[in-house]
Amino acid sequence: MAGFRSLARQVRDPRNDLALRRYSLRKCLERFAPYGHRATWDHLCSRAGLGPEDRSPDPARLVAALEELEEARAVWLAYEDAFAERRRKEKHDGLRRPGTVDDWHRLTWGGFGVAWCDDPSVHPTGALADVLRRLIAALERDPGACCPVCADSGLVWMHDLAHEPSSGPVCTHCGIVVPRPVLTAEALTEARRARLLVSA
Repeated sequence: MAGFRSLARQVRDPRNDLALRRYSLRKCLERFAPYGHRATWDHLCSRAGLGPEDRSPDPARLVAALEELEEARAVWLAYEDAFAERRRKEKHDGLRRPGTVDDWHRLTWGGFGVAWCDDPSVHPTGALADVLRRLIAALERDPGACCPVCADSGLVWMHDLAHEPSSGPVCTHCGIVVPRPVLTAEALTEARRARLLVSA
């Protein structure tokens, strides 16, 4: 099975036909897709001007989409390295029990679904790397009351999500499932209450 970097080389290789290059970009999303496969593909297509179903896309647009994905992946891998180093130090110091951020991180190892968007057509519009930087910054500070990506306070608790955790607070503006550790207990309670109001 080809890894992300090998697939990225296939996307860039002008000797490959466009269908293979497009296919290789789609396969990259099996290795790293912050919003989930379908939502990340929709995001990359809209940002790079690709037709989601176009089998012969403009090569420059394919590479632009790949570059955005690679930049975001570099941001996430740097965070994972720092996270692993912190956990090593904590274990060395006798802190064996992971915290809530660690529990959340375990579900997102590798970067798949870091900022899960259950509706593939609703996702943040900014660059993937910027979205991940905002999310990481929120994980490293005290919890807040709004979405760490778009700063919107409209959060609604949703059930039966297509990703773990299967329920959680969803931003009504940018569509991400907001990691619980970045929200205060009051914000989580308010999201649950909003869910009750929506379903009533």
